[in-house]
Amino acid sequence: MQEPYLFEYAVIRVVPHVEREEFLNVGVILYCSAERFLKCITQLEEDRLRVLCDSLDFDDLRRHIASFERICAGGKDSGPIGMLSMAERFRWLTAPRSTIVQTSKVHPGLCTNASEMLERLFSQLVLKIKSPQ
Repeated sequence: MQEPYLFEYAVIRVVPHVEREEFLNVGVILYCSAERFLKCITQLEEDRLRVLCDSLDFDDLRRHIASFERICAGGKDSGPIGMLSMAERFRWLTAPRSTIVQTSKVHPGLCTNASEMLERLFSQLVLKIKSPQ
């Protein structure tokens, strides 16, 4: 049986009005050093977000959220931050900020497969919970 690896994750949130502290979870970023894994999954549900704020520039917001995915992937196309190590990129992406796109505090855990854990966290923390019919 495979030993579990330590991982860290944070939830990516859109906070349209910082002063009101209302937000919508739009993604999860997960880092696992042992698996050399840094990835995020995002999903922007504009209709749900419009309930909190109907005056957002959704094109700009989509570009900002997509930058998380580019930085996770690393390389030349992700700018100077994307050239840093995985650990440094994760720390930069999850650093506290008071902008419209923020992350939660970083949470640790143990997993045997970082990719599967990312999918599970995304499903639990971002995707809509469907009501029984």
